Amino acid sequence: MTQEETRLAESDARRKHWKRWGPYLSERAWGTVREDYSPHGNAWESLPHDHARSRAYRWNEDGLAGISDRQQTVCFALALWNERDPILKERMFGLTGNEGNHGEDVKEYYFYLDSTPTHSYMKYLYKYPQAEFPYGKLVSENRQRNKSQPEYELMDTGVFDDDRYFDVFVEYAKADVEDILIKITVSNRGPEVANLRLLPTTWFRNIWSWGEGNAEPRLKQVSKSPGPAVVLDHPNSGRRWLHCEGSPELLFTENETNARRLFNSDNRTSYVKDGINDYIVHGRKEAVNPEHFGTKASAHYKLTVGASETAAVRLRLTNTDLKTKNAFDDFDRILALRLSEADEFYATVIPQDLTPDAKNVMRQGFGGMLWSKQFYHYVVKQWLDGDLGNPPPPPERRNGRNHEWLHLYNADVISMPDKWEYPWYAAWDLAFHCIPLALVDSDFAKEQLILMLREWYMHPNGQMPAYEWAFGDVNPPVHAWAAWRVYKIDKKRHGKGDREFLQRVFHKLLLNFTWWVNREDADGMNIFQGGFLGLDNIGVFDRSAPLPTGGYIEQSDGTSWMAMYTLNLLAIALELAREDPAYEDVASKFWEHFIYIARAMGHRGHDGIGLWNEEDGFFYDVLRLPDGTKFPMKIRSMVGLIPLFAVETLEPEVLDQHPGFKRRLEWFVENRPDLTDNLACMTTEGKGSRRLLAIADPDQLRGILKYMLDEREFLSPYGIRALSQFHRDHPYMLNVQELEHRVDYEPGESSTGLFGGNSNWRGPIWFPMNFLLVESLQKFHHYLGEDFKVEFPTGSGKMMTLWEVAGELSRRMTNIFVRDDKGRRPVFGGLEKFQTDPHWRDLVLFHEYFHGDSGAGVGANHQTGWTGVVTKLMQQSGESRTGKKPRSQPAQVVAAD
Repeated sequence: MTQEETRLAESDARRKHWKRWGPYLSERAWGTVREDYSPHGNAWESLPHDHARSRAYRWNEDGLAGISDRQQTVCFALALWNERDPILKERMFGLTGNEGNHGEDVKEYYFYLDSTPTHSYMKYLYKYPQAEFPYGKLVSENRQRNKSQPEYELMDTGVFDDDRYFDVFVEYAKADVEDILIKITVSNRGPEVANLRLLPTTWFRNIWSWGEGNAEPRLKQVSKSPGPAVVLDHPNSGRRWLHCEGSPELLFTENETNARRLFNSDNRTSYVKDGINDYIVHGRKEAVNPEHFGTKASAHYKLTVGASETAAVRLRLTNTDLKTKNAFDDFDRILALRLSEADEFYATVIPQDLTPDAKNVMRQGFGGMLWSKQFYHYVVKQWLDGDLGNPPPPPERRNGRNHEWLHLYNADVISMPDKWEYPWYAAWDLAFHCIPLALVDSDFAKEQLILMLREWYMHPNGQMPAYEWAFGDVNPPVHAWAAWRVYKIDKKRHGKGDREFLQRVFHKLLLNFTWWVNREDADGMNIFQGGFLGLDNIGVFDRSAPLPTGGYIEQSDGTSWMAMYTLNLLAIALELAREDPAYEDVASKFWEHFIYIARAMGHRGHDGIGLWNEEDGFFYDVLRLPDGTKFPMKIRSMVGLIPLFAVETLEPEVLDQHPGFKRRLEWFVENRPDLTDNLACMTTEGKGSRRLLAIADPDQLRGILKYMLDEREFLSPYGIRALSQFHRDHPYMLNVQELEHRVDYEPGESSTGLFGGNSNWRGPIWFPMNFLLVESLQKFHHYLGEDFKVEFPTGSGKMMTLWEVAGELSRRMTNIFVRDDKGRRPVFGGLEKFQTDPHWRDLVLFHEYFHGDSGAGVGANHQTGWTGVVTKLMQQSGESRTGKKPRSQPAQVVAAD
């Protein structure tokens, strides 16, 4: 075992709590639902960026390159001042959902460079302009732009011209569980000497102002060798020391709201949250405590950094009184050791046959996944009731957002989609996060999946929480798929499957499955609705709102997700039945569910209209009007590809191990031909005598792939588009009550305001869906074998097996991030500084989605979250850049390994 694997084992066994400290501080706590106490749920305006420096947060803290303990009692982060900005740079700035022409958007450049799973070593980079930060210009310019125009970015303002900026690197290394070394390295990339105020800051999350009787903690200055130190005393977590190298001025204030500035009312304390800001920026000496104590403290370093030169500052946060020992004697040795141990660990994870560039992409992908953990705190009942000694919440909130989720009590470290744009968990995003996380820390991945099913998360009716903006929204049911995948990855890594985990997840998922069946199948005909199902604007209507036509949509994707769900639960039940035959009965039940759903997908009904369109050879949503009239909405979109996700193969030895299940399966096939005759073949043995369970039979599969693998339709140089390029020249149009509703191919940003307008499913490439397509093709190949080939691309005359197609799709996706033969990364599009500058070109951003034609990153730009599945793709399929031969795999290895 590597040293990092040893730490993981110690952490998992609870012998040493190596994960007690980590990057659990958010990039943004302002503008969130948790901090919104307005009457009508105006979260962005309730606590805007301008209030964040002055207002004590109720639920979560945020900061720049920050860390905290896992309950966020103690926080540490950076503050910076270039002697020009109107405020300290203490947190990331961005546009609100109402300010951006494509919704909310962070307007900063920062990068998660590295992290081990236990956070024994971490590295972060922030690029800080030396000119005044253009807060107002970014807001005003973007407000003037419409949805058809590009966003106005920080780079566009000119503040990085002539390289007049600082690279601020932050490294953390753990000497022990509670002994954290912090190194801050500042490089002046500009042509002239420049000044920087560097303020490493520690503070306590405010838990004493909400009427809960919590004692107030205290920070105070003490003298230590070789420099000053802050001693931190907290009634719950004990005593710590922050040792500061050199002779910085220590500044103290309170983490309390500046009510005078915000509300023109009296402050509760003499010193307030923005006191250090006012002292540094405005020279107000009375704003900080001259007695050097408080609940927030900064070490004030005045740096003058020459052109192309570097300065460094070292600190140490520890729970040990080092007394006469120099806090920095062994600092450099430990930091170097932890970095070498990180290299050693990743050498066991990242394939050695990848190019250095691809290895860098994978390493930063894992780094982004691990930096995106956040302590998430939200107790809905307390939030609705309000806090003692504070103004009561408006009565409108009693019937407003999340009022039906009174049981929800969240106070955990959770993997976030993006800690600025989406600093709240999203259950279906989280399922995809757990795949790459399982490659480096399967226990954390398993904990995350179990957490969403605990009784203080899952609704008593069985629904899983979606996200804080609307916990009751309906997202695709992918939790079972993720649990099965994580189980198999973990089993392959450790040689033994965690059956206790699988059982715990399975039992709770039974509740969720029942909720789905009872709520989302409107007519009991195994055709499911479900609303937008995470695909935002993919349809001609907002699928979460009442239809302007009346009636409802029979959803191809909703029904397919449920078919996939049944197959996932079937696979889990059969695995559990290996040691407990009682699970065979449950497996039989899910087999039966699948048969009914699969038949409904292919059945045309008495009116001759079904989800499968024989004429086109494609699946469509069907609009059912109040008078019973039905017609297919012929949009060639991801909705029609999702049926491919419902596929599973049964190994002959699995059937032999479960004779009861095998007997019931064969009885059903023999006695209910009305249900099974038109389905994908379950009786004919495929390669290796396997059986196939799938919605699409081989003929339908060929029909769908004809579109999917056509470069004029779905196939992009960078993966599969969410909407066919066919609709660029042939938009789908539907006239309702003299209003035209239409769907056009839009490969980049959305031109509509649906779902805030900050995401687009009408043409771009989305990694989670592409990942599932790759896996589905591998599973079909597992049954159909080497003789089943299709044209790739359609019309090329080049025939490939489905395994080969899956590999080519994987490499098209990974090509987004690696340099092409011209040295350019498609993800950066036309951003020349990112493409050519040596201080930018190797910094990788993992966007929310990608331009359907160019591969350029679009949407949230730190959504390593589900885009982090690229690490799994690179691990299993390699790369195809720079003439490197792609890695091949034996056909018996499937994506679920």
